Amino acid sequence: MLDIKPMAGALGAEIHGIDLSRDLSGSDVDTLRQLLNEHEVIFFRDQDISPARQHALASAFGPLQTHPAYATVEGFPEITILESTPEKPTKIEAWHTDMTFRAHPPMATFLKSVIVPARGGDTLWSSMTAAYNALSAPMKQFLDGLSAEHDFSHGFKESLAEPGGRERLAGAVAANPPVVHPVIRTHPETGRKVLFVNSLFTTRILGLPVAESRAVLDFLFQHARTDEFTCRFQWRPHSIAIWDNRSTQHKPVNDYFPQHRRMERIVVDGDRPY
Repeated sequence: MLDIKPMAGALGAEIHGIDLSRDLSGSDVDTLRQLLNEHEVIFFRDQDISPARQHALASAFGPLQTHPAYATVEGFPEITILESTPEKPTKIEAWHTDMTFRAHPPMATFLKSVIVPARGGDTLWSSMTAAYNALSAPMKQFLDGLSAEHDFSHGFKESLAEPGGRERLAGAVAANPPVVHPVIRTHPETGRKVLFVNSLFTTRILGLPVAESRAVLDFLFQHARTDEFTCRFQWRPHSIAIWDNRSTQHKPVNDYFPQHRRMERIVVDGDRPY
């Protein structure tokens, strides 16, 4: 029997009593999907799974996506390596939703800890369902129907600015021109309304003057990280997080330099936001 321990008021639950290293039944997958819809991010401890098992677990939820900018696990091009070392520290520190620069952003992300620092390196998540619900009625009415641009080049501007970065990422930039998504999307499984802009990839709101767009986005970015919408997870070896990429944002806490941290991530293809 599953033991479900909610973590915070808005989202997050630790799930005990399931072994993700074995083949899951259709019923198991349905249960995990229901828990994901309910809690938006779910966590598992002591799950020493191989890349093949991580690949199979994510594949049970749908087709997989690749990422154009990261190194991958040998033999598994869908599993990206997120690694920070003293020689090459991580650059991503902003709150974000994964890969909204795609016309079909991922529906879910599966992240496995491989090397964790002795202290620090937690991850924060925030519920964009709670963020939308907390907006005033006039603000909801104003945002409904607006669309915003999301841009790969904006999210990876630090990497592009490195020596040779623009050449290294030229193919990714060409393959990922800016895309447009609704500012408020509808979750395709729950029907709930969700705030769908993030500071890493969202550049402007269409139809608004530049100053108005900037002011509205700055407000929404700050609103999205309100403490009451968040939960925090402390990684240990062999931990796994699965989150609903349609209704959350997340942020790594980069407080562990120069310690070594390595995570392996795989994402499931999503629908076009509407």
